[in-house]
Amino acid sequence: MPAELQQAAAREPILTLPGALTAYVLLIAVIHLRVLLPPELEDWTIDVFGFIPKRYDAMPLDLFPGGVGAKVWTFVTYSLLHANITHIVFNVLWLLPFGSALARRFGPFRFFLFMAVTAAAGAFAHLLTHEHAAAPMIGASASVSGTMAAAIRFAFVQGSFLSFSRGDADAAAKVPALPLSRALRDRRVLGFLAVWFGVNIIFGAGSLALGTDGAAVAWQAHIGGFFAGLLLFSLFDPVPRTSNAATASPADPANPG
Repeated sequence: MPAELQQAAAREPILTLPGALTAYVLLIAVIHLRVLLPPELEDWTIDVFGFIPKRYDAMPLDLFPGGVGAKVWTFVTYSLLHANITHIVFNVLWLLPFGSALARRFGPFRFFLFMAVTAAAGAFAHLLTHEHAAAPMIGASASVSGTMAAAIRFAFVQGSFLSFSRGDADAAAKVPALPLSRALRDRRVLGFLAVWFGVNIIFGAGSLALGTDGAAVAWQAHIGGFFAGLLLFSLFDPVPRTSNAATASPADPANPG
């Protein structure tokens, strides 16, 4: 086989989704079938499994369905509910590159736990900034933001999925990550952070809605999930670190080649 065809064959798996991410997307799709329920049951589902800051006020527990249990599980379950197909598609499109790399790197158990933890971090940020709010928050955007933040810890490293030189999908997802302090000195990581925060600030300042039927974007939850993914990545990462200069980004002055 010619070298060009061998190289193409080696890179082809980058286009396939790992099983954990496929299962996550299918779970979201199946849960979205709730829209087929009668309106009163659909509203009940949102009230029981959506994240409602007012649920945590000092008030009778029967104001919202779900009781004490809903105060716990909604920190995660809200992330599996979406307003409409556009809302789902938008989140899935961002998950395809970043979530795929993270699912390959972490494996199923770590990946699902990571999605739950970043969802909870997003809900906590939303609770702090929307105290007493009665509107339910739904959507996986906080977890999606967390995967993006975690992935940039290794995405630009030579051989990884956003570098100029990479191998197959599994190898690209398992290059050693940079320490956080070093990653934050990488020009491309800083550029990514500037764009990501800029977009979220624009959405928040303009109260723009994106695929949520007029509901405001919960940008504080995005930031909560993002910081959780960035700071907690090392607790989930099974790939050993290395100080070898060969693992640095091509843009890193210590490894200009």
